[in-house]
Amino acid sequence: MDVSRFHYGPGHPMKPHRLALTHTLVLHYGLHNKLRMYKPYRATSHDMCRFHSEDYINFLERVTPMNIAGFTKNFQVFNVGDDCPVFSGLYDFCSMYTGASLQAATMLNNDKCDIAINWSGGLHHAKKFEASGFCYVNDIVIAILELLKYHPRVLYLDIDVHHGDGVQEAFYLTDRVMTVSFHKYGNYFFPGTGDMYELGAESGRYYSINVPLKDGINDETYHQLFKPIMQAVMDSYQPTCIVMQCGADSLGCDRLGCFNLTIEGHGECVKFMKKFGVPLMFLGGGGYTVRNVARCWTYETSIIVGQDISEDLPYNEYFEYFGPDYSLKPDTSRGIENQNTKQYLDQLRQMVLDNLKMIDHSPSVQMHEVPPDLLSFDNYEEFNNPDTRETQEEKEQRIEPANEFYDGDKDNDKESDVSI
Repeated sequence: MDVSRFHYGPGHPMKPHRLALTHTLVLHYGLHNKLRMYKPYRATSHDMCRFHSEDYINFLERVTPMNIAGFTKNFQVFNVGDDCPVFSGLYDFCSMYTGASLQAATMLNNDKCDIAINWSGGLHHAKKFEASGFCYVNDIVIAILELLKYHPRVLYLDIDVHHGDGVQEAFYLTDRVMTVSFHKYGNYFFPGTGDMYELGAESGRYYSINVPLKDGINDETYHQLFKPIMQAVMDSYQPTCIVMQCGADSLGCDRLGCFNLTIEGHGECVKFMKKFGVPLMFLGGGGYTVRNVARCWTYETSIIVGQDISEDLPYNEYFEYFGPDYSLKPDTSRGIENQNTKQYLDQLRQMVLDNLKMIDHSPSVQMHEVPPDLLSFDNYEEFNNPDTRETQEEKEQRIEPANEFYDGDKDNDKESDVSI
């Protein structure tokens, strides 16, 4: 996967390389035999400007590590710096993961598939005018805008440990999109939004649902909230399409997370939403303990295609990453105390269910002329030629440090949880 070759910089927690591990596990488990795999569309600046400002996208298109000195006055304006660094191939990176989500939306719109997967997408923090939280272009918002050409109601569901603030902000005033986010909230945890009282405004009032959680939540208590809330959302809102962001930083043992979810518990959310039989788009998102991200998204791919896979990982070129147990679902609990009391969870669940009673039952939309599709399927085979590859010169523009993907003394990341 070309998008996995990009590199945020030494020591940065975001590792696109996790996608290479995921892709490899999917292939070695044979899950690709139950998937139709496509070379993704590359989003243009015009595509990205459907949500983002032209000035911001123009900046991303022009800035490079070589000419960075000429753009320093823009860094504060566009929130580029430590968390969102300028790295080689930045615009291409955004074009690839955003284009894949756009393509997934177009294929769902045209009944080319019932479920679409883009594990490279799900960058939910990016705002209209700025980067945020390792995210530059909000592929989710752009994909949902494409879905809204055909779908009267789209549900956005986010199970990342961080609040899906960029998506909520984009659709805060409309009932065409309901946003639901389960996330850690409090103690200045990034991004600081996602209180239960953020409900939406104007036409969108009560169409933003936030489930703010405390440290240490485990599978059992998470599902005590997730299942009844999502069942009520589906019954009340009746979406015609679902976009689900499956950020894997809500797993236990994540470098930046603080939950105790297991890979099986995380996957149970995917299994629950799949059962409704509504067109679905699954996206990646956060996840900073690379080996567990790959395990999680591989397991969830197996759920999506309906194939049981072995607990023992198949041998592959990244096998050493998964030691010492080399298993699909290692124990990711790390003893963080579950601070979510029964009283707090009951109060939270009841408030969400009460707010759902305030919405119009499955709001409708007036008939309108459908804008042209992003992609023409008349020449789709030509577009999807798998023999077309980027040039060697393009690949060499993104040189990764030789010590980037190793544990031990040479590891730039200094990950402490080396056993998982």
